Amino acid sequence: MLIKRSDGRAARQRLVSAYQGLSGGGMDRRSFLRQAGLGGAGLAALGGFGAGRAQASGAATGMLDHTKPVRLVKNICTHCSVGCTVTAEVQNGVWVGQEPSWASPINRGTHCAKGAAVRELVHGDRRLKYPMKLVGGEWRRIGWDQAIEEIGAKLLEVRQKAGPDSVFWLGSAKFTNEAAYLYRKLGAFWGTNSVDHQARICHSTTVAGVANTWGYGAQTNSYNDIRNARTMIIMGGNPAEAHPVSLQHVLSGKEVNRANLIVIDPRFTRTAAHATEYVRLRPGTDIPVIWGMLWHIFQNGWEDREFIRQRVYGMDEIRKEVAKWTPEEVQRVTGVPGEQLKRVAQMFATQKPSTLIWCMGATQKTVGTANVRAYSVLLLATGNVGASGTGANIFRGHTNVQGATDLGLDVTTLPGYYGLDENAWRHWARVWGVDYEYLLGRFGSKALMEMPGIPTTRWFDATLMPGEREKTAADGEAYVAQPHSLKAMMVFGHGGNTVTRIPESLKGLEKLELLVVADPHPTTFSQISNRRDGTYLLPICTSFEMDGSRTASNRSLQWGAKVVEPIFESRNDYDVIYALTQRLGFADRMFSGIEVKDGRVAPESILREMNRGLWSVGYTGQSPERLKLHMEHQDKFDLVTLRGREGTPVAHDYYGLPWPCWGTPEMKHPGSHILYNTNLHVKDGGGTFRARFGVERNGQTLLAEGSWSKGSEIEDGYPEFTVAVLKRLGWFDELTADEKASLDRHFGANIDRAAWSTDLSGGIIRVAMEHGCSPFGNAKARAVAWNLPDPVPVHREPIYTVRPDLVAQYPTLPDRRGFRMPHLGQSVQARSATVVRDFPIVLTSGRLVEYEGGGEETRSNKWLAELQQDMFVEINTTDAAERGVRDGGWVWVSGPENGSRVRVKALVTDRVAKGVAFMPFHFGGFFQGEDRRKFYPPGTDPIVLGESVNTVTTYGYDPVTFMQETKVTLCQIRSA
Repeated sequence: MLIKRSDGRAARQRLVSAYQGLSGGGMDRRSFLRQAGLGGAGLAALGGFGAGRAQASGAATGMLDHTKPVRLVKNICTHCSVGCTVTAEVQNGVWVGQEPSWASPINRGTHCAKGAAVRELVHGDRRLKYPMKLVGGEWRRIGWDQAIEEIGAKLLEVRQKAGPDSVFWLGSAKFTNEAAYLYRKLGAFWGTNSVDHQARICHSTTVAGVANTWGYGAQTNSYNDIRNARTMIIMGGNPAEAHPVSLQHVLSGKEVNRANLIVIDPRFTRTAAHATEYVRLRPGTDIPVIWGMLWHIFQNGWEDREFIRQRVYGMDEIRKEVAKWTPEEVQRVTGVPGEQLKRVAQMFATQKPSTLIWCMGATQKTVGTANVRAYSVLLLATGNVGASGTGANIFRGHTNVQGATDLGLDVTTLPGYYGLDENAWRHWARVWGVDYEYLLGRFGSKALMEMPGIPTTRWFDATLMPGEREKTAADGEAYVAQPHSLKAMMVFGHGGNTVTRIPESLKGLEKLELLVVADPHPTTFSQISNRRDGTYLLPICTSFEMDGSRTASNRSLQWGAKVVEPIFESRNDYDVIYALTQRLGFADRMFSGIEVKDGRVAPESILREMNRGLWSVGYTGQSPERLKLHMEHQDKFDLVTLRGREGTPVAHDYYGLPWPCWGTPEMKHPGSHILYNTNLHVKDGGGTFRARFGVERNGQTLLAEGSWSKGSEIEDGYPEFTVAVLKRLGWFDELTADEKASLDRHFGANIDRAAWSTDLSGGIIRVAMEHGCSPFGNAKARAVAWNLPDPVPVHREPIYTVRPDLVAQYPTLPDRRGFRMPHLGQSVQARSATVVRDFPIVLTSGRLVEYEGGGEETRSNKWLAELQQDMFVEINTTDAAERGVRDGGWVWVSGPENGSRVRVKALVTDRVAKGVAFMPFHFGGFFQGEDRRKFYPPGTDPIVLGESVNTVTTYGYDPVTFMQETKVTLCQIRSA
């Protein structure tokens, strides 16, 4: 337990008290356990309850009737993006038990605490049971028809008054791929790009950083392939708690392969406890540590010169920046000793293959994109990309945060990372079977149609600031670059306590004319503000109560089958979106290519439409039938290579057909287990670095030199494939008559401009692969990304820094505008010298193994609530002694903005260094000492409530993506 229990009886009494305080009525512990179906043996075992007790958390004992048949149904755990399979036991339409799938090559019969408890999500009595409406501060039950009618009418009223951009559509990483795609499509037909989801606050900087380095914004290898590494660095991640099942692959590499495991983190985490080498750095100094490693690598000639020559552009400019980071300067800025960093650098560069693993400790920074770019450059310099045991293994957070991002729940792009320019919109108009002019007419203007929308990190600023037609001279630059501010917000599956600056978000919530929360639970949005009208709650079922696919961190797609029918009056995302678009008046156009029967949408038909349009990332070969076949034959895949065994129905396929899975499903591409792997033929999952940025810059080629994938007929670099390129190569007539007809129909006189990513026939991709070529070209990865604010990553002190003496030398970026809003930098950082005197402790945040995301779902789970009952702050022993703070005592943690503070328990520990504090981010239900339980709709309040760390987190955003800064801010801690 993270909170020590010196008195087990007291802890149990607190939980009983919590149950009794629930608005739905309480019960004693024994009654609760008996009702859950546990007998005396279960009661005795709960004293040592742990993650391995799948039977107990499934609560099957005493409920399974052995005289009746049991149906086994496979679905995917909803709590992180490892992609663990859950095997549900269903009897008479009731989910009576569960097991972790022994056949899955990803989780191999294991679950973490959260995964072991997922059955409770469907049986959970804290769920929303029916639609509700806030009237005069009181929750009232309403029907679905009334809810859709009133919400639709209000949306149309707002649109008429303030335009389509005045509505913010916040989606979810809990969506299936099909729901995520449908939600982004809804935004397009509504007429706005302000469609976002959780990736904005977890890995948007990863996507920007790696996509701007070698082509795609995703994990290059897989959890399973980590077993092949000889050196592993985990930096900015704590998978032992955030992705527990992933650790079986990491530890297998360490123990079986005798690999080095290096953990670089400001906090000694549960992951660090497994390390062969632990490096403690000052929060916010990732880039100096990476450049410090490269200083030793370049000084000693440990870099991979041939890899750099053939496949990397701009490494000489990196050398110039790295030369500044001598061991002395690195230690002065980061606190890491030079000799330790040299040892780590040598291991990573010489004991190969090496992999670099990161998560939100790297990304949630004002320099998040630059951090990711620096990590990527380290991999390039040492030749650790594009082969087994190497790569950027980026552990995503929620179930489908990878897939939801791929499918366009991002304010900067359409599905498949096509962008927002006219060519992108014309492509999707062709896929959707509508005129481009129709889509254009849905937007306020062509400029707005091609402009990134409002990000989820700043929605409340866009509500509080005036729009262009509302601003006055006194507003100056503090306005939203669209006609009107936000007036309404639709929230599907997103917690309200996961975004920084909560006191400001409350003001935004109270100004909204309409707030709709569609979720299995009411979430923080429903109770944290003083709204009295205009809020609707729609009960959405969990992913276990619907069919659909999800994409794990390693890019593998898995089909989850519906375990049971939606409980209570909940409905699935597909059907609710369809009903809403009917009321909004464009369901006939939006669903023209999707099967709908009696208001029920077929998810398989959504996936088939995705297959028709997502050529750019290779989401075209994963038909519903192929994905279902993989789930049926999970046991036929190799544990390490993920390859289907010979003589089986899935022979040669990689498990989950990880994208890119090129061509049509009929072409049977196996998927791509390892990106950019030149050791394989492109038809066998191989590839090159993507040619996204032209063919030449400053007189130097951007195409690979002397490097190509196995079997390529072009034995050098080459650009992306278009019809014009096919003609120059003499390959155009290898297109079939049907493929040529499709190209002619869609492009006419502009046929030469048709590219591999916009050719709906797939012919260009097919012909390129027949010649062994990657459809997207064969380029060099970019060590220098000239389109980013810092083409070469440089260290910039956090906006709120504990080292104001370094600000002059390493300032943050100047104030600017982005994503339609002002973006402050140096003007806020200038406060640091004053702020640090009153707020001298660096505050960082992270995850717990017991809870997930905003926590409303997991804190409502009886089994998980038992494990972690209090919100807390980790404070160093010396800092605690100086403040008279005792372990387990109540403290106030205050932040430097808005007079914010939270009342939490103190965990006194040397896990954090002196001057550093840590808080988990899964809590809500308290606000600055106020218990908000009574503001939840009756019967839906979570079992465990607590303060949100984001009440005291502060301003600070990455300039490329507006990722929020949650890992480095300042605070003060005092006894309460």
